[in-house]
Amino acid sequence: MTTYDRIFAAVFPPPSETSVPTPAATPVLGGDGFEGLPEAKFTVDLNPRDSAAEQVQWERSWHTATTFLSLPNTRLPPIHDRHKSGQLHGPWWKPHTPEVEASFRYLVSPQSRGAQLRRHQKAHDILQWYFEEAGLRHFVQYVLPQVLQALDDENSIQRLVRVITCIEEAQIIYFHNLEEYVFPLCKDNGTTEEAPLKSNLIGLLCFSLPQTRINDSIGRLLEGHAKGALGIQSRPSNTKENNLLQKTGLIVRKLEENGLGGPRIQKILAEVMSGILSAFIKQSFARQWQSPSKVTTQLRYWVENRFARYIVEIFAIVNSKDSPQPNPEAEIAHADVEKWQEIAINRLGALRTEELFDIIMDWENGSKGAIEDLKRYVTTTAARTHLTNSFSETLNRRLLQPGAATTEILKVYISIIRAFTLLDPKGVLLDRVARPIRRYLRDRDDTVAIVVASLLADSEDISSGSDTLPELAEEMANNTILETQEDDDADLDFDDMEWMPDPVDAGPDYRRSKHLDVIGSLMSLFESKDVIVKEFQKILGERLLRKEQDFDKETHVLELLKLRFGEAPLQACEVMLRDIFDSRRVDTAIRKDQNLAAGTTNRDLQTDLHTRILSHLFWPSLHSESFSLPREVSTLQSRYENGFETLKQSRKLTWLNALGQVTVHLELEDRTVTEIVQTWQAVVIYAFQSDNDNLEHMVNDDDDQHDHNNGPVHSKSVAELMTQFSMSESFVRNALTFWVGKLVLRPSPNKPDTYYVLESLPSSVLHPEEGKGNNNRSASSATLLNAAAAADIATSAPALAVRSEEDIAREKMEVFWQFVVGMLTNQGAMPLARIVMMLKVVVPGGFPFGNEELKSFLEGRVREGKLEVQGGVYKIAS
Repeated sequence: MTTYDRIFAAVFPPPSETSVPTPAATPVLGGDGFEGLPEAKFTVDLNPRDSAAEQVQWERSWHTATTFLSLPNTRLPPIHDRHKSGQLHGPWWKPHTPEVEASFRYLVSPQSRGAQLRRHQKAHDILQWYFEEAGLRHFVQYVLPQVLQALDDENSIQRLVRVITCIEEAQIIYFHNLEEYVFPLCKDNGTTEEAPLKSNLIGLLCFSLPQTRINDSIGRLLEGHAKGALGIQSRPSNTKENNLLQKTGLIVRKLEENGLGGPRIQKILAEVMSGILSAFIKQSFARQWQSPSKVTTQLRYWVENRFARYIVEIFAIVNSKDSPQPNPEAEIAHADVEKWQEIAINRLGALRTEELFDIIMDWENGSKGAIEDLKRYVTTTAARTHLTNSFSETLNRRLLQPGAATTEILKVYISIIRAFTLLDPKGVLLDRVARPIRRYLRDRDDTVAIVVASLLADSEDISSGSDTLPELAEEMANNTILETQEDDDADLDFDDMEWMPDPVDAGPDYRRSKHLDVIGSLMSLFESKDVIVKEFQKILGERLLRKEQDFDKETHVLELLKLRFGEAPLQACEVMLRDIFDSRRVDTAIRKDQNLAAGTTNRDLQTDLHTRILSHLFWPSLHSESFSLPREVSTLQSRYENGFETLKQSRKLTWLNALGQVTVHLELEDRTVTEIVQTWQAVVIYAFQSDNDNLEHMVNDDDDQHDHNNGPVHSKSVAELMTQFSMSESFVRNALTFWVGKLVLRPSPNKPDTYYVLESLPSSVLHPEEGKGNNNRSASSATLLNAAAAADIATSAPALAVRSEEDIAREKMEVFWQFVVGMLTNQGAMPLARIVMMLKVVVPGGFPFGNEELKSFLEGRVREGKLEVQGGVYKIAS
């Protein structure tokens, strides 16, 4: 046969040599093909010298082998569907005939001519074909759905076990026929071919799985075992630590064998242990703020003796080639322990940073230990920055809100000062976190009043719930206030041998203070000390006029403030205090000279007059409302004034009747009432006393002012009292309401604005148990008591001696009102802006108010009918 004939016969074999040619590609038996991937096609490119008979033999062998190795279109069988011998049955079992044996031998045996001719042709590699058959078709179509179904199990342990079982069964079934019939025919029993095929197939199986869900299942399982072994489960476990370690090792080993181990397990295990460390710290040390703190010591001990040992043992099991057994004698590197302890301290610091606001709020109850823990955390610039940023954000969210009371904000600020001074004595951290709260407090109008009032507060003021800060009062009582005046050029003091540079993380405007105290920090809230001095003068005046004696507190605070601000700004306050002490001496001398001791009688009125003589140039603006006093008191005042002019010939007294206090004794039919009251309250009740020579105010009306036991009683109307004493209506009504609250007066039910003396109280009021049987009497008593309680609450606020800024501004505005009337009369209607401009020009010293303040004042005049406004233009009402 010529060369041409051989080539032609190889391509077109004669009919006599083959009757049924084998297809070049073996179809997938029993299936419709693998969707998404092209079907495997194997072509033969033989050397021209190969005979057509050899090609036919190869194709027939290929067809027989692939038919035998092809996998059925069905899911994996359960474990019990394999014989004890490991053989398969059912659709997975196929007879191994001599023809199959010969086909495998011809395809894979190194001595066969077919294998030798095609050993470098990948398309004719039966193992490559089987890899595509098992991995790319059967696993994706039938095994992967089983794995996804197993991942839906709620139990993380059962979920992972089912996944591992599916993968194990797939590997056993996929490699069964290869190990039984193919690999023994290969060189060295298929050692060279088996390893890469298994590696590729296992890799394909594992990477076909949803990685996130697999990793989550592995992580949950490892986390549960680790928590049980370390004793931090929410519910106690009866499983011993060694058993849990062994179970973990077995699972890790199974994962390794099925391609789910390696770096994946190490990464998951590291994440699990990191989460467990955080969980243990939060569970064991959250809100553990006692001082001295032992948290750090306990945490370091736990990390070294439990956490580190568990990690070493579990990794020893993972890396061990023998049976997974815990090794209690595994060595732990000291460097690793220190690293883990450092991580734990940082996690504890992060927890304390989250709790810092609550720690500050609970400072008075003892949370100093948490700050001791934080000191071990804020050792790096990054940690210090994280702490200040996190805490500042929490402050803005939870404290610096319009609904928060100024007293609460100041209390938190005081606790912040104390806590951060302990945390960072250099003050860098305090300087960072205090900026927003200091800026917010400056914008609050009542901040300075509360701070100064707290410096002078007494214990009874604090207990009564007034707007004062017990912390500041305590600071003053304990004499912990420090002198913090520092020279602006303190950093240039070359003689200071203890000088240290500013911390590296200090801000550009950071200013180091040698003395950090609460009082000094609060005083520095305000840019000008005049604000504090003015408020202190106002509150000091109130206290000096209200108290009778014992001014040690005021003297102490004044001396301490003089150390801070100097003596010149507080000179007026010193004069005020000196006036009170001098008044005692002058009062004693005048009373002795004028014979004004108690016992001066007029209609059995016992009057004992004492005065306080004030230097009005040094005192803040005081209330000077005038009204007439009873003739007996006026006579005493005249005698006292004569005595003062004799003693102080160059000075003259001006009586401020509204600022006085009177001790009143009222003798009623069934009781005696003693009260310390304001002057106008005493004057009003004085008008209700019995007067046998003046019966014009006596009435005999059984339905009105009539005592049920003793006949007619004394009554007065508001208008009568206003006329009698030339007193303002507000003072009269305040006094009447006060005495109604004391069950001394009662409003008339028939005559409006008329009051009468309640000489005797109903028996059900004096003796509540006696009136329980009489419903009408009990209801009447309840009405009387409710009205008295409401009146008492209405007049419970003390009257202020020092005039407020609003009162002073209102008085000044009344003066400017005359200028406004003159301008609108002479020049006609004007808009608001022009009125303000004109006032700034014509008023001596300038107009101190702005547009909004004048607008508010003019709107009041519009409501009174004195002005008209139309289109923003004001004119005199016609």
